[in-house]
Amino acid sequence: MNKCYYNCSPKRNERDRHKRSRRGIRLMLFLVAALLLLGVVLGAVAHAPLAFTVVAAGVIAVWLAVFAARERHARRN
Repeated sequence: MNKCYYNCSPKRNERDRHKRSRRGIRLMLFLVAALLLLGVVLGAVAHAPLAFTVVAAGVIAVWLAVFAARERHARRN
């Protein structure tokens, strides 16, 4: 007995594989861009005074904490 239903057609599987490959390319491009940005930021931080770096890191940490709290609150409602 053939267990391949309509959704198992070769054309559909080929389209899904193409979507997955495009998704993988987008993810790879995002990771490359993120690593490039990280390298630029770390290069800039290496030339900044330590006090400025600590204050900037604190501001970013507070910003991320506020964002996380807002997102959690929005998902509960």
